[in-house]
Amino acid sequence: MLGAANEVFPDAKYQRCTVHFYRNVFSVVPRSKGKLVAKMLKAIHAQENKEAAREKAKQVAQTLREMKLKEAATKVEASIEETLTYMGFPSEHWIKIRTNNVIERLNREIRRRTRVAGTFPDGNSALMLVCARLRHVAGTQWGSKKYMSMKHFEPTYSEE
Repeated sequence: MLGAANEVFPDAKYQRCTVHFYRNVFSVVPRSKGKLVAKMLKAIHAQENKEAAREKAKQVAQTLREMKLKEAATKVEASIEETLTYMGFPSEHWIKIRTNNVIERLNREIRRRTRVAGTFPDGNSALMLVCARLRHVAGTQWGSKKYMSMKHFEPTYSEE
């Protein structure tokens, strides 16, 4: 999917969901050390800018190695950069774009509707159901709800 997105939208920035990043790291961490590692990972994303977050990630990876969690350290080093993309945007939007909860909620709704229908006679009928649901979402309050204020992206002009 990422390859297709890069092909269609070559200038788009990819933001990996921080929650999924945490889950991937936790998959190689013993449960007994989970809370400590969680605090360390959250500290990375609590930094005030991207450079500080990168530096904190290096420290976390080093600490994980010292704790004999080499695989977790490798995952942090390999994937941290794609979880910091949101820091290139105005800080007012960070909390909204560091996860992909909105897309996941929509996907869950589509999955729920298609499971109720069960089997489909062909691909077109499944596509029609999904499109109908997307049209409904776009036409209701759920679709028109303002998720982010775009005023932070507008250029400011000063009168000379």
